[in-house]
Amino acid sequence: MQMNSWLAALLWLLISGTVNAKEVVSLTETERRIALDQYISFIEDPNHALTFEHVQELADNQWQQNEKDQLNFGYSKSSFWLKVSFRNDDAVWLDRILEIGYPVLDYIDIYVVKNGIYTNHILMGDKLPFYERLIQSRNFLVPLSFSVNEKIDLYIKIKTTSSVQAPMELWNPIDFHQVDQSRVIFQGVYFGIALVMILYNLFVYLAVSEKTYLHYVAYISFMPLFLASLNGLSFQYLWPTATWWNDQSIVFFLNGVLVFGSFFSIRFLSLKPESHLWINRYLNGIAWLGSLQMVASLLFTYKTMIQPTIYLAIITCVSLLFIGIYRCIQGDISARYFTVAWTSMLFGGIVLALNKFTVLPQNIITESATQIGSALEIILLSIALADRLNQEKRKAFAAQLAALEHEREARQAQEETLQVQKEANQMLEQRVIERTSELEKLNQQLLELSATDALTGLKNRGYFDDKFQHYFTTAYRFQRPLSLLVIDIDHFKQFNDNHGHLVGDECLKMVAEHIESIVSRPEDKTARYGGEEFVVLLPDTNEQGAFKVAERIRNRIASTPFQLTNTMLQVTVSIGITTQIPSDVDKRKEMFDKADEALYLSKNRGRNCVSVLPISKAAESPS
Repeated sequence: MQMNSWLAALLWLLISGTVNAKEVVSLTETERRIALDQYISFIEDPNHALTFEHVQELADNQWQQNEKDQLNFGYSKSSFWLKVSFRNDDAVWLDRILEIGYPVLDYIDIYVVKNGIYTNHILMGDKLPFYERLIQSRNFLVPLSFSVNEKIDLYIKIKTTSSVQAPMELWNPIDFHQVDQSRVIFQGVYFGIALVMILYNLFVYLAVSEKTYLHYVAYISFMPLFLASLNGLSFQYLWPTATWWNDQSIVFFLNGVLVFGSFFSIRFLSLKPESHLWINRYLNGIAWLGSLQMVASLLFTYKTMIQPTIYLAIITCVSLLFIGIYRCIQGDISARYFTVAWTSMLFGGIVLALNKFTVLPQNIITESATQIGSALEIILLSIALADRLNQEKRKAFAAQLAALEHEREARQAQEETLQVQKEANQMLEQRVIERTSELEKLNQQLLELSATDALTGLKNRGYFDDKFQHYFTTAYRFQRPLSLLVIDIDHFKQFNDNHGHLVGDECLKMVAEHIESIVSRPEDKTARYGGEEFVVLLPDTNEQGAFKVAERIRNRIASTPFQLTNTMLQVTVSIGITTQIPSDVDKRKEMFDKADEALYLSKNRGRNCVSVLPISKAAESPS
């Protein structure tokens, strides 16, 4: 029997048509990431008869080469053998990480052959407890080490009831962890948005006791749970040993999304039986069918339930989109938000479904489309619920006005009193609006005053500290130069002692005006740091550019005499400059200290000059 299965598998290989495998993947110390999909050759094993010993003996021309941008076979009952080869062509030992970026594969057998000698067998998959993985990650990671000129062949067998996808990349470990951190941040943002919206709408439900909010809370609770199960995050953090539930949870939570999404839509769009009988029955039918599939997901296998669930999800998404459009045409204002929100969700859901059926390739867009669409939908529907609540308030207010109108018709004697009261209310509302507008303007003025130095009109130290932190972080993120000028008026204490503080204040104003007239780019920021000290921030400016600006400031102030009654006084400044492309987001203080040190260097050089630290090719001004 075993021999017959082996012969059938071999016959299938010969009939299916074969292609020579691509050349060995050459590794060097410099590469960061290699997408392996087009380097992989494969064999489909419909009878599950092939063993490692069998496939290892096959010639290269018996393997089929993957010519697509991604390795995706859709839903298949077959096992698939994959082969990829590497060679270390560098003169150093190399450590790499192989990532298989699809976390719902059931079984993955990896056979490692080094220089033609079988050395290791690694068993992975979501049918095994999570803690058995070599590296704790939602995707499947395999550490590989290559000695000099070593050749490694990987034979990988995949058997799964999910869509057969195996996007593979070979990473430099450092680069992998950097990219993986960005992925984790993306996931954190999405689930943070979902959690905030769940809590917010739950509190609203508790406050107003409106069942629409309860259905919505259930809907947006099932959606993140479904995506967490699909992306392997729930297996990693919630149920790392529950291998059976890990598969079934995907189907269970997706059907929950359809059930509560349908119930929510019925209430939100006011699809009552007396006004929209057939639509109400249709959506209730979808909800009950989804409920049956939720129960069935606990009784039948993932393989049996996933495809009917996906088909029902597509039907539901499309149906709700058209129902939303229909209600928009009927004049339901809330349906506008609903339609836009469901369009986002529909886009993500259909892209994910088409990806699973191999119509669309697997990449960051297709894999994240559902989360992006879901996040937009959650936010838009929350806005729609708030708008709907406002509409109900307006309707209630309109009903009250109608009741007052009827009462006025019945009681003519109270007409004048009611009219006066109405006018008084309108005047009060107008005064409230006007007062609110005035308060907003005053608040804006207060904010501006709090950030402005009262004497010179420049921004103050608090404003500078905020902008310095923002510019420093931006320069670090985009690796752009940031220049900082620290300016100090020479002998200012002696100037104050000789001529008085009022004259000193006028001197500060004059210096501030000259600085502000030269530092003219909108993104450049000037501020009075304290006493006679000023600071200038120049983003995207190198040392030469900063030096030119500093020289213009120094020359302008030195060449402009300060008039004191009948006497003309010369005022000079010393300037310290430092320019950095930040290497650490927390080293802002060190940059300021360096500019301050440059200022003291200018003082020590005799004042009325510009100094740059660290000293580079930028020339320093003479004293």
